[in-house]
Amino acid sequence: MSRPSDTSAGSLIDRVPVLPVVVLDRVEDAVPVARALVAGGLPAIELTLRTPVALDAIRAIADEVPEILVGAGTVVTPGQAKQALDAGAQFLVSPGSTPALLAAMAETGLPFLPGTATVSEVLAVLESGFTEMKFFPAEASGGAAFLKAVAAPVPAARFCPTGGITAASAAAYLALPNVGCVGGSWLTPADAVSGGDWERIEALAREATALRP
Repeated sequence: MSRPSDTSAGSLIDRVPVLPVVVLDRVEDAVPVARALVAGGLPAIELTLRTPVALDAIRAIADEVPEILVGAGTVVTPGQAKQALDAGAQFLVSPGSTPALLAAMAETGLPFLPGTATVSEVLAVLESGFTEMKFFPAEASGGAAFLKAVAAPVPAARFCPTGGITAASAAAYLALPNVGCVGGSWLTPADAVSGGDWERIEALAREATALRP
């Protein structure tokens, strides 16, 4: 994360091998999902702002599951950054970066991962003073091969690649020196969430924990 000193556990991308990327349609699922992830060894969650209940879900997790680091993902406007902060988010993740969005996320005082997909975007984020970033959409933007190629010319940049990554492909990313963690949506399948299958989510989290090199 761009400001690791802002979290008691240090940099997010070194905290977990897989950062669960979660979409929730019901607030009542937020706390059980978070507890299942913690039980599986993943004490961090990126809850995306893609549904009307997302901010309330962040608030519920922040209030009831203090052992997990809860963040807001898919932050695409300056206003969302402030809303996430007010809801109790402890970090922010954006799919891309603009000067206004970078400034708004920095203004919250929260650590954050600004999104990048090209070398020019990586350089722009570095020029703004941030070394840790999201690489999105990872598979569509060149995947592990892209990150391997930029490691030598841009060694200061570190990434959390997200988008299209699976349990099978995650290890190839995690083996790279410039990757701290990967974002994974496979940890919380929609049918498991809607069906309340928290044991399945815990098992998937446990498998993901074992991916750390």
